Amino acid sequence: MLSLGPKVDPSLRPLLGELIEAVRALQAPGAPTPLFSCKAAELPPASDWPQTLVLVADLSTLAVSDGAAWVRQDTGAVI
Repeated sequence: MLSLGPKVDPSLRPLLGELIEAVRALQAPGAPTPLFSCKAAELPPASDWPQTLVLVADLSTLAVSDGAAWVRQDTGAVI
């Protein structure tokens, strides 16, 4: 379970507990999670997001970063 240690202000314990549980849910989701969505022209640098999936809204497709480029999942072409 949760251990915050004795030096944590007791009034902060509920908030910190909620934050810890939220991070755990992000680390191991138990259900589908929303995808980051943007237009092709607004994609962040692929090198900053290796092995990351995005929804490219104006192209109606998913793209994954291979560490060098965003690759469309419908055609395999680089965006």
